[in-house]
Amino acid sequence: MDKQKAIIVLSGGMDSGVLLADYSRKVDFAAALFFYYGSKHNDKEMKCAESLAETYNVSLKKIELPFIGELFNSSLLASSDEEIPEGHYAEENMKSTVVPFRNGIMLSIAAGFAESADADLILLGSHAGDHTIYPDCRPEFNAAFAEAVKHGTYNHVKMSAPYSNITKTDIARIGYEIDFPFEQTWTCYKGKEIHCGKCGSCTERKEALSCDGHTDPTTYEV
Repeated sequence: MDKQKAIIVLSGGMDSGVLLADYSRKVDFAAALFFYYGSKHNDKEMKCAESLAETYNVSLKKIELPFIGELFNSSLLASSDEEIPEGHYAEENMKSTVVPFRNGIMLSIAAGFAESADADLILLGSHAGDHTIYPDCRPEFNAAFAEAVKHGTYNHVKMSAPYSNITKTDIARIGYEIDFPFEQTWTCYKGKEIHCGKCGSCTERKEALSCDGHTDPTTYEV
């Protein structure tokens, strides 16, 4: 039986990276899409996305979305003077990192690309830890958007977020099982030379990669 032809939204982070590695054995990737939308850590992410695409022999397409930095408000964007908050994602201040409807915009482009590439499937690395503060990462959003993509494409492209109901720690476990190179990924929202170790994304990464007695390969400031 022929494998599905798929594309993946590849941020350069560990969630989409593990998803790429995991599904590289299950589908034929037409391409990985990297979105450059002006976040403070986009340059770090891009280098990691390039590295992962090379490791797993997938063509990487870079798509620039400059209007997001010009029109939208979020502490995550380089155009913002607001500092990236520190602490756990459950804390109220982390809501400042929401980029309004970012995934909706990216997935719309992914749907058009998938249809143009005659791909059957779009893969997205959303996971359960994203649901607390990011509305366009929640299962309800993914299900509704997947339905829209199916009806809005001639070849009824399927959209799937396989990790939507598992945690980042669960994703780390999958990665360790398949010898995924976590050191080739970037998580920190601040986008400095090394991971800060204090922002919500770093805090969650630390918890996940130190699971089950594993040694987190990431270098942090603290």
